[in-house]
Amino acid sequence: MKNATPAFKARLGMFIAVGLAIFVIIIFYIGKQQHLFNPVFKATTNFQNVSGLLVGNNVRFAGINVGIVDNIAIINDSTVQVSFFMRRDVQDFIKADSKTGIGSDGIIGDKVLVITQGTSGAPIVRDGQHLESKEPIETDMIMASLQASASSAEIITNQLAEVMLAVNSGEGTVGRMIKDETIADNIAQTIDNFKKSSEDFDQIIEVTQQNIFAFMESLQQTAAKTEIASQELGEIMIKINRGEGTIGALINDTTMAVNLSETIINLRSSSEGLDENMEALKDNWFFRRYYRRIERERIKDLERQEQN
Repeated sequence: MKNATPAFKARLGMFIAVGLAIFVIIIFYIGKQQHLFNPVFKATTNFQNVSGLLVGNNVRFAGINVGIVDNIAIINDSTVQVSFFMRRDVQDFIKADSKTGIGSDGIIGDKVLVITQGTSGAPIVRDGQHLESKEPIETDMIMASLQASASSAEIITNQLAEVMLAVNSGEGTVGRMIKDETIADNIAQTIDNFKKSSEDFDQIIEVTQQNIFAFMESLQQTAAKTEIASQELGEIMIKINRGEGTIGALINDTTMAVNLSETIINLRSSSEGLDENMEALKDNWFFRRYYRRIERERIKDLERQEQN
């Protein structure tokens, strides 16, 4: 070093200064990423399986990285505790009823601890508070389910291929329908017959509609005539109630009713007198022979009827 020139010493000093600057920048960058220079608070959560989550992975809230995983420890055979730090400036937005889960940073990226949003009325999370968790969906289980689905799809594809081969070979009803032109012609003829039948049915429906319309018109005319007759009958009843006409007089005029009753009584008395006169004529010598002859003829008629 005694033989070192001033230029060498200057270059050595510059190299050391650049190295220290790079070291400071690296430390600052790492500290910023790990939130070493920001105020933070701590929280914990438990999982049965962390699914590959590592210390130093990001903690994400509302799609934003807000902290890092600090420690992962096995509590017992079914519980793994995860401790994590979060920035103090996001504490007001994370609620005590928020839940944690494990997600992926992209499709095949690193695992991240995801914090869901809580309810608006819940209190904010405290330093050192334990949050509830939702168990992650295992990738292995998803792959196993996809593999089972793929196997089922392969079986279905093979069966479908066999069916299509049988159809193309003319086997079965569908195959015969495709290969046999006679069946196709019969189907086409059946369709034509059905079309003709439908046309005839449409004509029948049209004729039926015409008949219904004619019946409705006739019914409407009958109803109109009935209405006129009802009006005329109403007018007649009004006149009768007023005492107009013979029937009205009979109903409303008490004098005529009394006279009619007396007339009927007189007719009855006259008929009774007539009966008495007829009986008297039978006893008269002038008409006695006439009535006796009539009586003998009546008896002879009765005897002839009994003989027959």
